[in-house]
Amino acid sequence: MITDYFVPELDGMNVDELWFQQDGATCHTAHVTIDLLKETFDERIISRNGPVNWPPRSCDLTPLDYFLWGYVKSLVYANKPETLGDLEANIRGVIANIRPHMLEKVVENWTCRIGFIRASRGGHMPEIIFKH
Repeated sequence: MITDYFVPELDGMNVDELWFQQDGATCHTAHVTIDLLKETFDERIISRNGPVNWPPRSCDLTPLDYFLWGYVKSLVYANKPETLGDLEANIRGVIANIRPHMLEKVVENWTCRIGFIRASRGGHMPEIIFKH
């Protein structure tokens, strides 16, 4: 199963309740990749070419892009990992320490972004609303 590689420790979570979202990178949205993900997540995939379609260039609406990657990167490299093992340990530690309150704030920000997109009728967003 794909979760054996991506999510080795689910802390009692049921994989059948998880959704998988990814960015629009071509290698991530290839049909062979989506088919592999479906083995674990069935129809619970949010992705271009996936069961729940997501705009290919939606970095302003994708929490992975506007929050997670920058946040993780800023902390993962803080102690300058010297080996691949150190890097992996840092990544796992940072992800494991993301707390529900922080994710609630990300969702609040996402809700604001969706409202902004609706108000602009899907047009360009001249400014983004960031909540701290």
